[in-house]
Amino acid sequence: MTAHAGDTVLLDEMTWTEVRDAIKSGSSTVIIPVGGTEQNGPHMALGKHNFRAAALSQGIASTLGHTVVAPVMSYVPEGRISPPGGHMRFPGTISVSQDAFENVLLGAGRSMKQAGFRDVVFIGDSGNYQDSLKSVAAKLNKEWAASPTRAHHIVEYYRAATNGFAQILKSKGVTDAQIGVHAALADTSLMMGVDPARVRAELLKASPTPESATGIVGEPAQSSAALGKLGTDLIVERAVAAIRQAVAAPR
Repeated sequence: MTAHAGDTVLLDEMTWTEVRDAIKSGSSTVIIPVGGTEQNGPHMALGKHNFRAAALSQGIASTLGHTVVAPVMSYVPEGRISPPGGHMRFPGTISVSQDAFENVLLGAGRSMKQAGFRDVVFIGDSGNYQDSLKSVAAKLNKEWAASPTRAHHIVEYYRAATNGFAQILKSKGVTDAQIGVHAALADTSLMMGVDPARVRAELLKASPTPESATGIVGEPAQSSAALGKLGTDLIVERAVAAIRQAVAAPR
């Protein structure tokens, strides 16, 4: 089925004339989502952050209205390549330098301003580059000081995905050990809430194993799409509120 501008919020599904007309019709906000390609244990796809950032950005844009979603930035800093450190110890992880990462985001932001968008929103699904997103937005705002265009780093998205979701899980009796830090119950449930096909449910194990062997920090065994939906709803709700506040702020 062919997608047209009226059917999609995705920039890369539009033609250039559809983007132009969308902006003229009031679509003044664009979201630049950032994901990452990294190990997520034996049970979850490497593109976890990309899949979540893409789906949740679409939900945010649809709720906001008059908002377009740029393609997900899927190459991010993941640690030393050689000798490998962090997630780079696991095959499939892709890492780029912080300078390269930030320069691509700067270019993307400038491109969106040139297209005619008035508010350029950066959201990130992972914690390791939140400072970079903040820095990029600040650089663009300094550069655009004489312009009505503004860049916004919406950290509330990530806070909802982590601390906010953890509070919901704890209220339901989930322990800190289960919630975990990486590829555990919270992380896995969010992925299942977006797209359960990206999780190999048969590989979820009741017995935790050392992080060095699996890349998992925590206990993913009790993960579920139902729990994940609680988190994804919270992320969309809080990100929408934060974007509305940022866009409405005096320039």
